[in-house]
Amino acid sequence: MREIVLDTETTGIEVREGHRIIEIGCVELLDRRLTGRHFHVYINPQREVEEGAFAVHGISDAFLADKPLFADVVDDFMAFIKGARLVIHNAAFDVGFIDAELQLLRGGHGQVADHCSVVDTLRIARDKHPGQRNSLDALCKRYGVDNSQRDLHGALLDAEILADVYLIMTGGQTALSLASHAAGENGGGEVGTIRRLDPARPALPVIRASEAELVAHEERLAAIEKAAGFVAWPQTAELVTE
Repeated sequence: MREIVLDTETTGIEVREGHRIIEIGCVELLDRRLTGRHFHVYINPQREVEEGAFAVHGISDAFLADKPLFADVVDDFMAFIKGARLVIHNAAFDVGFIDAELQLLRGGHGQVADHCSVVDTLRIARDKHPGQRNSLDALCKRYGVDNSQRDLHGALLDAEILADVYLIMTGGQTALSLASHAAGENGGGEVGTIRRLDPARPALPVIRASEAELVAHEERLAAIEKAAGFVAWPQTAELVTE
């Protein structure tokens, strides 16, 4: 299974007010293992960044002035995510902004849903931890993920951190060492390799459960779900808003 953990930064909160994407960061998972491949780009939004948004991510109008437009990077971006399952925290926000950018182009790209399925880690976290704070920082603290480099939000770093949280939260750990990414690094929309997990590292051995073990496992899960009144989480999550 190919999954893309994705995050964006924007000029403001409300896409309905004409706010635009200024950064996209993605990291690739294959069969729940980080491959080291990523997509990262800064984008000139052709409008000012709101003061409140700048306080969150620290990306200035001056920094974005010479960056490519969304139209210049859309083909590479869509090729990178096509056919994958997107893993996003508060997916309705990011997908809404991406769909708005695609609509502005009128280039036949359609919507995100035409190319990818989506899993919302905020929805997963709310189901697993009802009544608790489920921001990315709160989840890092809960699961012991190092987010000490996250002084400001950044799409690529946040995607890396979310990948760790997602794999732990859904039952499979990964290496927790984060690469350092200064502002402006890898800003050309290239698909590259980050020094996070050695792609040459041998795959871990996979021990398959027997038929009897699988049956016993399903029976046990059914009993737990019945006792708890729990409904199993679907593979493709419904988009929710924060």
